[in-house]
Amino acid sequence: MHWDDMRLFLGVARGGGLTSAARALRLDPATLGRRIARLEADLGARLFVKGPTGYRPTEEGARLLDHAERAETAFRAAETELRGALSGAVRIGAPDGCATYLLPQVTASLARDNPDLEIEVVALPRIFDLNRREVDMAIAVSRPTAGRITVQKISDYRLSLAAHRDYLAAAPQLRSVADLRDHRIVGYVPDMIFDRELDYLGGIGVDRVDLASSAVAVQARWIAQGAGVGIVHDFTLPHSPGVVRLLPDEVSLTRTFWLLRPAGDVRAARLDSVARALVAGLRAEIACAECRA
Repeated sequence: MHWDDMRLFLGVARGGGLTSAARALRLDPATLGRRIARLEADLGARLFVKGPTGYRPTEEGARLLDHAERAETAFRAAETELRGALSGAVRIGAPDGCATYLLPQVTASLARDNPDLEIEVVALPRIFDLNRREVDMAIAVSRPTAGRITVQKISDYRLSLAAHRDYLAAAPQLRSVADLRDHRIVGYVPDMIFDRELDYLGGIGVDRVDLASSAVAVQARWIAQGAGVGIVHDFTLPHSPGVVRLLPDEVSLTRTFWLLRPAGDVRAARLDSVARALVAGLRAEIACAECRA
């Protein structure tokens, strides 16, 4: 058995199928399928079963996965020690606001310092399943209370009621939260709020949304285009010239980003360095953006 066989096996196990794994491994799916079939023949065991949701490791495959990840950890640790830099692949899940406005700067710096490190950012408005290894680590807005998850606080961040100056110039006066009834409201699609921490408008007593999106970036762009009033992350304001905070004495929200990782991950030693750099970079980026806001 060769390390390259283990690398391909890990790719299919993590990708959940030949097509996605082949894309990540830069192989033709048919070639990858033949390599996995050959590995199964060499080992005399079936490693995957194909189901409605993709390829799932068999009992034998699950046992091999544990050994393969341990081998990968040892290999990457030796490589990192010799090269003095991080390498391999890391997949980070994050809500789209963080992924759009913070992670590009942080991960670009991480990539420059570690040329052999492959970084994937999965930006989706939902909670990631770490136990199913959808991602290696996830940034969340709520601290989980169940599951075998390692939790680290990244940073608090602020949110404000805001609108563009052009919108305010033509809109009714806004002296209090009660006046919002006379304004177009920008916010989340109500039945797609995947975390209670994101129900910003409900927290200030607003139960109507005129322009709704599940994506923070879309909401921010609507507000920047003068389409209405909504809650914005303060770290988005440097990217939105002309957008100003409103009613700061009445509306000032604070939330927290948490870094989540599977407890007992055999790759923890290698990913510890990535996590440290990620947390430090996000803290600095949030502080810098909020100072410029």
